[in-house]
Amino acid sequence: MVRRLGPIAGVVAIGISATAMATQEPQINEHSKVHVMACVELETDYRARVGVGVGQLPQSPGVPISHAVAELRRCVQDLGFVGCNLNPDPSGGHWTSAPLTDRAWYPFYEAMVELDVPAMVHVSAVTNPNFHATGSHYLNADTTAFMQFLQSDLFQDLPGLRFVIPHGGGAVPYHWGRYRGLAQDMKRPPLKEHLLNNVFFDTCVYHQPGIDLLLKVIPADNILFASEMVGAVRGIDPETGNYYDDTKRYVEGLKLSPEDRNKVFEGNARRVYSRLKNKIPASR
Repeated sequence: MVRRLGPIAGVVAIGISATAMATQEPQINEHSKVHVMACVELETDYRARVGVGVGQLPQSPGVPISHAVAELRRCVQDLGFVGCNLNPDPSGGHWTSAPLTDRAWYPFYEAMVELDVPAMVHVSAVTNPNFHATGSHYLNADTTAFMQFLQSDLFQDLPGLRFVIPHGGGAVPYHWGRYRGLAQDMKRPPLKEHLLNNVFFDTCVYHQPGIDLLLKVIPADNILFASEMVGAVRGIDPETGNYYDDTKRYVEGLKLSPEDRNKVFEGNARRVYSRLKNKIPASR
């Protein structure tokens, strides 16, 4: 899967979002490198049109995330990538890893902050028959990641850390009142103060009412345009006659001010993926 961020300026982050799974670390490292080099080839072939790479990580059940630090450094320092995809559940739907806020993740997060790169939190294939991959597993993970962040002091410890939660944040915008209330009951700061300097959402939502809700609930400063090639749904919506995953059409259907439109389509991507400034000129 290739995810595109920010088409108006041609600000695009290309990444292989399917994190490889294996039981042996040498296998997972080699599998991951194959995907990363495919991303390099895409970037090389289409750089003038689409932009720069986002790296896949060699994650596997039971293998500490600290083992992926070297690959993150290679992707950013050697290959010029501007971010990474981080799988919160390498087990594929069994959730055997520690929460994203556990200190076991901190060595990797510290490297992200040092390199000034964000991570998109995105699961991969599912091996648990209770979950459909794109219909439940993906959205469950988005929602779970947000709740883990809400319960933690992660961003107090690492204020420079940045995450993008895909698919419009899973269930989060729809249940924003629930999460505000949970934070209040847990004696956490308001969500805007507690999370929104570090957590962002993309626009891979497949209908106009969903995008309308996302922008009504979440500040424009925290939303990055994204579309997918190929996305979770490939067909044409019989109610509109357009492709379900034509997310640009939905964003254009919003009544955004020129300033907010620029934020969603370009400015936020440049701010979150800060290394883009050395890769792609800003639009005029």
